[in-house]
Amino acid sequence: MRYFNSILVFAFISLVFVSCSPKQKNSENQQLIVFHAGSLSVPFKQIKTKFEKENPSAEILLESDGSVKCARKITDLNRACDVMASADYTVIDELLIPDFANWNIKFASNEMAIVYHESSKYSEEINAQNWHEILLREDVIFGRSDPNSDPCGYRAILTSQLAEDYYNHEDLTKKILAKNQEYIRPKEVDLLALLESSSIDYIFLYRSVAQQHELKYVTLPDSINLKNPKMTDFYNNAKVEITGKQPGITITKKGQPMVYGITIPNNAPNKNLAINFVKFILSKKGAEIMRKNGQPSMIPSESESYTNIPKELKEFAKSE
Repeated sequence: MRYFNSILVFAFISLVFVSCSPKQKNSENQQLIVFHAGSLSVPFKQIKTKFEKENPSAEILLESDGSVKCARKITDLNRACDVMASADYTVIDELLIPDFANWNIKFASNEMAIVYHESSKYSEEINAQNWHEILLREDVIFGRSDPNSDPCGYRAILTSQLAEDYYNHEDLTKKILAKNQEYIRPKEVDLLALLESSSIDYIFLYRSVAQQHELKYVTLPDSINLKNPKMTDFYNNAKVEITGKQPGITITKKGQPMVYGITIPNNAPNKNLAINFVKFILSKKGAEIMRKNGQPSMIPSESESYTNIPKELKEFAKSE
């Protein structure tokens, strides 16, 4: 009898222990790993919140970085990734397809701007016609991101090249690249803290990021802001070399309208949930969040890899 009572006590204690322990995850992995451009941090956090509310079993793990660096985490470091969203759709085309991904959907746009705050030197003077002259003043400090890690970095160079022609300012790009090199960072959003602490005065940055953080910015002419599809031929006059898939190999990036791309890598651990999350991003709900954050939707856009897009996502793209 005493032995029987001991068994009951042990069973009761075990039941209490199990009931008080943290809930175990479902047998199906519901975590989703998302690599994304730094400029998508604000809208993607909002999208994550809404998606998780509608899908309580899902846990979205967001990891931001420069888009090129995000791609290299997949290609060079073999990091697990369910969704990859790039600030430049060509990063997916050039670094991931066909070995690491099969398709690419263009989903949002943006534009370059010169971003600053009230304490920036000459903030009351800067405008769309003189910004390049102010940035080159000796007492002004500006920042930009690394072109080998982040599309915003090479877009800053492309913008400078286009501005050199637009303003007829000889050697503008050379002067821009030579100045304040100690304030180059891996991704554009890394520069925000420097700006807010007044360590720097200006940033080459996306207009959307300025809007999201309620910063002041100079709206640049369409001829140099990489926004207007009608200016594609003119944008193509600018080009810059960045590191490629292998050491010693470079990729030529030409100026072109700014377009974001999204894909699901071939080795995504949770493809079904990834498709649902991408579908949410590209849906009217997701597009509205993107629009409010200064990144208007481009859905549906032509895709060179349309035939490879999962059937659940084909409505958000169109064949060429």
